[in-house]
Amino acid sequence: MQYFEDIAVGATARFGSYAVTREEATDFARRFDPQPFHLSDEAAAQTHFGRLSASGWHTCAMTMAMLVENLKDHQEAGLGSPGIDALRWLKPVYPGDTLRVESEVLEKRRSTSRPDMGIYKSRVTVFNQDDVAVMTMVSNGLIRTRTPAEPSA
Repeated sequence: MQYFEDIAVGATARFGSYAVTREEATDFARRFDPQPFHLSDEAAAQTHFGRLSASGWHTCAMTMAMLVENLKDHQEAGLGSPGIDALRWLKPVYPGDTLRVESEVLEKRRSTSRPDMGIYKSRVTVFNQDDVAVMTMVSNGLIRTRTPAEPSA
């Protein structure tokens, strides 16, 4: 099990592989982001996308799926997240793309109000199959401490 004390500032990780399908992209868009360029080739052709693209929110959801799978692989004592500080969609994501994630731990601190919990901040970058960055975010994670009485690392 990986705890707060095991997280090192500056640590990096590369993980995930998510194949973006047309069916999933349009299903997501119909439910959550029904803009024409996410639903129709003809509408998308009239925009800067040029062709049907996945919603940025779908890109976030696919990223979350890869993040959770990675956490399961590392058995992190995670406690969720209070949110993200920044989110940027850099390039369109298209059906047929395959996404992957790189992350870097930027900082960490022990919670002052909950000494059994730590907080860490990570920069998450999502790349397509051509190693082009398509999304970045700075996220905050909550994680159990191994020993609440130990000083912050």
